[in-house]
Amino acid sequence: YGHDLDSDEMRARFAPWFRAVDVVSARSPLPESLASMARLPRACGRPDLSFALCDRADTAGPSMWTEVARAGTWRATGDLDRAATAFERALALEPDNWSLHLDLADVRAEQGDFAAAVHRTEQGLTLAPGEITLRAARAAYRTRLSGSAEDLRALIRMAPRLTNPSYRDLLFDYACAGEGLPRDLVADARRSLKS
Repeated sequence: YGHDLDSDEMRARFAPWFRAVDVVSARSPLPESLASMARLPRACGRPDLSFALCDRADTAGPSMWTEVARAGTWRATGDLDRAATAFERALALEPDNWSLHLDLADVRAEQGDFAAAVHRTEQGLTLAPGEITLRAARAAYRTRLSGSAEDLRALIRMAPRLTNPSYRDLLFDYACAGEGLPRDLVADARRSLKS
């Protein structure tokens, strides 16, 4: 949203919007719309309202969008186990969505389970073999898991094509922490982020 929304001032500013959402969502519980609406309360530090919108969306039936919104809210509250479970439910509803595989891989990496993170990126790549973000994540997670210099070199080559700088930096942080990597290669990786 471009601003830090998790503050008392912003919550007060959005209070009328939160009330309006409650009224609108009661009238029309469309899962995709409610899931979209759930993002703002989460960003404002109101996970309770975000979860309430997801629960209301459930009354219209299972939806991948609802599970993604729920996963994002669990992730924001720091409950990675529940975030992973929600992403798994989303994948069960839409197994051919490569982006969900990446989301779940990222949560597994946050949990320190790099084998599961690699597995998820590889599952995603069967659906979207050319997707640069998946390829970069797989290289980063494989580097962290096995200390693969070859995968770190691949990540360095892909870095200029990654459009989200904070995600790119996170992948490099994971990769550069791989055991047994040559120090000069790790230094090259760090330098590549500055160019």
